[in-house]
Amino acid sequence: MSDTYSIGVDLGGTNLRIASYDGGIDFLDSILLPTRLAEGPERVVRDMCEGINTLRSGHNGGRRLIGIGIGSPGPMMLPEGTLRNPPNLPGWDGFKLRHAIESALGTPIAIECDANLAALAEQKIGAGKTHSVSSLCVLTLGTGVGSGLILRGRIWHGVTGMGGEAGHIIVQDEGGAACGCGGYGCLEQYASASAVLRMARERIPDLSPATAQDVALLARSGDARAVSIFDTVGHSLAIALTSLVNTLNLPMYLLGGGVCEAWDLFAPTMFRDLFQRSYIYRLTRPDKLAPSSLEGNKTYILGAQLGPGAGLLGACLLPYQSKALQSGMGEELLVHQ
Repeated sequence: MSDTYSIGVDLGGTNLRIASYDGGIDFLDSILLPTRLAEGPERVVRDMCEGINTLRSGHNGGRRLIGIGIGSPGPMMLPEGTLRNPPNLPGWDGFKLRHAIESALGTPIAIECDANLAALAEQKIGAGKTHSVSSLCVLTLGTGVGSGLILRGRIWHGVTGMGGEAGHIIVQDEGGAACGCGGYGCLEQYASASAVLRMARERIPDLSPATAQDVALLARSGDARAVSIFDTVGHSLAIALTSLVNTLNLPMYLLGGGVCEAWDLFAPTMFRDLFQRSYIYRLTRPDKLAPSSLEGNKTYILGAQLGPGAGLLGACLLPYQSKALQSGMGEELLVHQ
């Protein structure tokens, strides 16, 4: 049993998930709370901090708290931890999230965009560990489309902490759907669960699906209109992946989130269009798309391994990563731990 533990928080538009963790693959304890967005960010921060303190008090007799990691929807200025017009947190533009949490808790925290943390978890204890890959990109196809980049075992932030916002790559120029970011035609509007439901309302007016999975069931029953929706998802992902593959030339791109439950419906179009569009992918496509062991110098697009808990796991891992960096343990530890 480890003598240390961390606390992680996954701030979502619907739920707040808070957990304690000691470095394994399971949480020690966890709390699930509704995200009370309608009551403003201060109320949400208060709920978050109460949950953190509940977990802290539960470990007073044993392990030492190594740190607290927070994952939030972006974009977010780092290291300040100031949110900048987050599409999935309306009304939070300019909110100083790091300052608010640290003031309430009376202790420093580590903070990151949630998709970066999902990518960190996948690299450290998910697909990256399984296949000994230290550099990868993760796209999370959930309510929106988040993305995170890990380069040589470390999160890539860009200049201001906003690196890796691949959910807002433009995939449809003419007449593209309006996005919460203020743009039009973003990947998020064509490959997220919300996008699937919007396209279902537009293309199948006699259907009232509650979830993207309902649309997938209709597609599997042979409804051509529902099938066309997942063709659009696959085509849009191929456009975005073309930009990522051609620019980054990483060995692994992982797709996670609820939409991936319909992998069989969108993946054929995605792989076909990616092969046509990306000359880097044509040069590096593996013989097998999802082998048990990876070939060297190939480009893999795979399903993420950790499921919906990846962001929370990443938040719990973040304090351990931060401590390793601060103590100068070196890149080799970060890549191979």
